[in-house]
Amino acid sequence: MTRITFEEMKATIKSAFLNAGMPDEKADICAQIHTESSRDGVYSHGLNRVERFVDYVLKGWVDVNAEPGLQNNLGSLEIYNGNLGPGILNARFAMNRATEIAEKSGLGLVTLNNTTHWMRGGSYGWQAADKGFIAICWTNTESCMPAWGAKTIGIGNNPFIMAVPHKNGNVVLDMAMSQYSYGKLQVTRLKNEKLPFPGGFDKEGNLTDIPGPIEESWRILPTGYWKGSGFAILLDIISALLSNGLSTAGIDKAGKGSCGSCNQVFIAINPLKFNTLEFIDNILEETIQQIKSSETAEGNSEIFYPGEKSLRTRKENMELGIPVDDGVWEKVKKLATK
Repeated sequence: MTRITFEEMKATIKSAFLNAGMPDEKADICAQIHTESSRDGVYSHGLNRVERFVDYVLKGWVDVNAEPGLQNNLGSLEIYNGNLGPGILNARFAMNRATEIAEKSGLGLVTLNNTTHWMRGGSYGWQAADKGFIAICWTNTESCMPAWGAKTIGIGNNPFIMAVPHKNGNVVLDMAMSQYSYGKLQVTRLKNEKLPFPGGFDKEGNLTDIPGPIEESWRILPTGYWKGSGFAILLDIISALLSNGLSTAGIDKAGKGSCGSCNQVFIAINPLKFNTLEFIDNILEETIQQIKSSETAEGNSEIFYPGEKSLRTRKENMELGIPVDDGVWEKVKKLATK
C-alpha cells in the first residue's frame, strides 16, 4: 500500500485545482478538505473525488468563481443561492453562518439551493463541533437509489450528519440513506474486497455483498430497508421546501452531474445557551461509558461511538501517511502537472 504525507497530497490536489482555473485561496481550502477526508479514512470523497470535481469544473457544472448570495433573511433562518459554486466552499460558508447565528440566538438554520457536491458531509459536522456547536445537516442528491419496492432509481441517498462537541473527541454521525454510499462501493471494489454486509442487488435481483454488481445495477439497499427509503424521501422534500430549491426529480432534469443544483440544510445549536459545560460533559461521558461497557458480539473486540474510528484513522494516517489507490493517485498527479 502506498502512503502519502498530508502535505504532499494537499499540494498535489491544490495544483490540480489551480490548473483547472480555481483561484489560489479557494483551491487551498478545497484541497485541505479533500485531504482531510482521505486522512480520516473517507477516501471516496477525498482524493478519489478530485478527478470528477475537475471534470465538472471543465464542463461548466461548477463555477469556481461563484459566491453564495443571500435570498432571504428571517432572523434565525437564512436562505442562500449557491450559484453552482464549489460545494465545499458553499457548505463551509453556510455552516459558519449557522454557528454565527446560533452564537447569538442559540439556534441557527441556513439553507442553500443551487449548490454542488459538498464532498464529505461529515466535514461540516466536525466544523461546527470543533467550535462547540451541536450540528445537524443534510443534502439531497440526484436519483441514485430505488425507493423501497422499486428496482429502478427514483430517490437520492441524501447524506445526513449529526455532531456533538466532546472534549475527548467529537461524536459525529455521517451517513447516507443507503447501506453503503457509492463511494464506499468504489473503495471496496478497488481493494478487491467484499462489503461487510449485503449492500444491494445485482441485475438479477439477488442481494449481494460484492460491490461491482451493485454499481452496475444501481440497486443500492436503503438503510433499514423501507425506513431508510422513507427517511431519504422526507429529507429531499424538506430540503427543497426550506431552501426554495429543486427536489431530486428537479435535479435529475437539470442534468448537471452528481448533486448539481442540489439543496443543503445546516442547523447549528449552541448548547451553552441552556446547559452548563459540566452537564454536557457528564451526558457524553456516561453515554460513552455505557456503550463501551457493553458485552461485545461475536467477531467484535471493541465497540465504538460515532466518530471514534475517524479519530483513530486520522492519528494513524498522520503518523504513517495517507493510503492511496495507485491508479487514482497517478491520475491526480497528472491533473496537477502543467
